[in-house]
Amino acid sequence: MLEGRKIRVSDVMANTYVMIDGLATVQDGINLARKHQVKALIVQKRHDDDEYGIVLMNDIAKKVLASNRSPQRTNIYEIMTKPALSVSPGMNVKYCARLFERFGISRAPVIEGQQVVGMVSYNNIVINGMATESD
Repeated sequence: MLEGRKIRVSDVMANTYVMIDGLATVQDGINLARKHQVKALIVQKRHDDDEYGIVLMNDIAKKVLASNRSPQRTNIYEIMTKPALSVSPGMNVKYCARLFERFGISRAPVIEGQQVVGMVSYNNIVINGMATESD
């Protein structure tokens, strides 16, 4: 990446993300992910003092399918990660990648104030960050 130019999470993040209620079933989550072609769902806050959660398709594979649980009878809240590790839009992508590595995650919601504004992943950082470099 270019030495003089700092690439921020806001430069590379996906503006599309899908929110789901924690009480929804895993099957509902699978249907939403298919419809919107996403690999993660952000679980809505229940109240102002709550935090966002996240469910990856990997979570569904490991915690539902591999455990022989029914997607129709398992709720999102049972398999989500909460609180979701989030990043700010102003974070340098270099530090975002380091954070992902340190905590063993591959994607995170981008939160500004108290609102989700996007989703960032390793793919976004590499594909969009490198494209931004040549501009």
